[in-house]
Amino acid sequence: MASVVDARTGAAAAPLVSMAELVRFERTAMPCSLSPLEVLRAVRDEPAPFALTGSWAGGGAIVGCAPLLHAPTDADPFATVAALPRLEAATGPPDGAVGGGWFGWLGYRLGRRLERLPDGPPRPVAIPEFGLAYYDHVLRLDRDGRWWFEALVSDRREDALDERRDELIAMLAYDAEPAPPYVPPPPFRLSRAHAEHHVAAIRDCRARIADGEIYQANICLRLETEWDGDATALFERARRRIDPPYAGVFCTPWGGIASLSPELFLRRRGADVVTAPIKGTIERDVDLTLAGAALARLRTSAKDAAEHVMIVDLMRNDIGRVCEYGSVRAPRVPDAEPHPGLWHLVSRVRGTLRSDADDGDLLRATFPPGSVTGAPKIQAMRVIAGLEPTGREVYTGSLGYVSPVAGLELNVAIRTLELSRGRLWLGAGGGIVADSDPRQELEEALVKARPIAGAIDSSVAIGAPPSPPGPGRPDPARGVFETLLVREGRVQALDRHLQRLAAAVGDIYGAELPVDLAGRAATAATGTSGDHRLRVRAVPGPRGLTVGIEVEPLALPDPRVPPSLDPLLLPGGLGAHKWCDRRLVDRHGDRTTVPLIVDRGEDVLEAAWANVWIVEGPTIVTPPADGRLLPGITRGLVLEGAPRLGLLTRVEPLPLARARRADAIFLTSSLRHAVAATLEAGRRAETTAETVIASVRDMLLEA
Repeated sequence: MASVVDARTGAAAAPLVSMAELVRFERTAMPCSLSPLEVLRAVRDEPAPFALTGSWAGGGAIVGCAPLLHAPTDADPFATVAALPRLEAATGPPDGAVGGGWFGWLGYRLGRRLERLPDGPPRPVAIPEFGLAYYDHVLRLDRDGRWWFEALVSDRREDALDERRDELIAMLAYDAEPAPPYVPPPPFRLSRAHAEHHVAAIRDCRARIADGEIYQANICLRLETEWDGDATALFERARRRIDPPYAGVFCTPWGGIASLSPELFLRRRGADVVTAPIKGTIERDVDLTLAGAALARLRTSAKDAAEHVMIVDLMRNDIGRVCEYGSVRAPRVPDAEPHPGLWHLVSRVRGTLRSDADDGDLLRATFPPGSVTGAPKIQAMRVIAGLEPTGREVYTGSLGYVSPVAGLELNVAIRTLELSRGRLWLGAGGGIVADSDPRQELEEALVKARPIAGAIDSSVAIGAPPSPPGPGRPDPARGVFETLLVREGRVQALDRHLQRLAAAVGDIYGAELPVDLAGRAATAATGTSGDHRLRVRAVPGPRGLTVGIEVEPLALPDPRVPPSLDPLLLPGGLGAHKWCDRRLVDRHGDRTTVPLIVDRGEDVLEAAWANVWIVEGPTIVTPPADGRLLPGITRGLVLEGAPRLGLLTRVEPLPLARARRADAIFLTSSLRHAVAATLEAGRRAETTAETVIASVRDMLLEA
């Protein structure tokens, strides 16, 4: 098997477990009447504690700690789970026994190790792609409510496991300690920019479906908050209120995972394989009449039926790659199951694993789960990489166990809380098909997230900063700003700029601008002659928002030298706010070269300091303000005034290739009005296009 790391020392270790080693299953009744959460609390100071509760291994709970080995992060996780000791045939474990094995999680990004896929969007808080540890003993609560010490005993570990059992009996002999005070996380927030980005991504996905590129894709969003607590506290709080069948919590050196998943990804017992994809969701009211009406709508929804059938077919195909020919079967009609606040449509697809296939082969054939990717699966994952603004981590991967006694059992890591470095996040989304309504899909994602946030005494709100700073992302803590033109002592478009700034500080920081700000800005500009730049900065701090005003003479580059645009890939764009953190664009430009921000799929968004337009005959075209770019004040003036110039305007996605073919490109901003730009070295606008740009510039100068 792959090299391993000793869980107790962190050093490279000789393999303590191998396919050749014989182990026997043993278990001892534990004198314990604690709940699974109390047992988890009792062992929380042990290395790498975890708990699985709900329907795992037939029902009850599994709690573990102090693993023998950790798989290193550069190992092949699919080969790792197949490397298990051999179980003595005479052992005869009882039904529902577990004993031990590999426990942990597989993150969504592992799909890149199986197929040629893009790297995907930035990861705001990157965590390991998987985590697997080998435990040769666990505490098992069976479905009858009895606790057992279960172990996979080899000759060399027999004495150590006897000692370990006695240690655990002593740990559990005392009354459970009270839980430490729980401080709820602040609301999970989704910025309006990212909400609009999600809606735009769904529209894009529908267009790809209409073009025949895919049939369905699962498009997700990410809700975030700041919280520096413990995963076990989240799990304990949530499990008091909801009891999903495939819940689990893992504590790690970098943070933790608390999964409240209702969905089974894979179960293998012997050669029998089951997958139970969930597709089709509707809110379930506490009022029984309203809940029944919602269920009836779900059962008759053509959209949900199409979504469900496609994923069931995909999962049949996936497990069919490693199952006996003709053994894969699925029900004709899905079950409707109640879950916290929701109805779900669920189908159980079954097959018989081939004798020459192992658990690693089964996972290679099926990972990531089809219900959270789409169809065709690989192309859907490519679409996901291009449309989602932040990278997935554990979310939509899987967690659970692989055991020589209990087989394999993994959930789909949805309804899953992840925390690291003071950040807590929760993914949500849904399957997009041809007739999906983008706004309804956004609401469905929030409907799925609300019960999970509520279970930990938090909530879901629209209006927040985007993801915390990562590679190429602005840091919201540095503030936002507006730049205004002052001409002969008068501030241009002051009301519009301050309205945009007020929306930004309310959306991002939940704050308000000072009521006298307009007067302060006008006073600061009074007495200046010629053209000046006025900058208003709003920066958050421990005592609230600080708003400052700066005025300086305006010095612009030579207008006879058009700036050269240099495409810069930035998935999701910079968003709808003007960030003070300009490190990214400043690194990639100068006074004559301007970064042209391009999203995945090569959609032109904006330039570093300006909105972008192309000229096509008598028509000028600019990308939509869909949350990925700044809705410029000057851009709005051009859209309002262009018809008076006899120009047609179009607001629509602008592919980079189309921009290269345009008659001309120009930029608009508050300071420079309208300036021609070049995208191809040495290429200048045609005379007629230059006339269009000049007329726009003259209109803005007169405004």
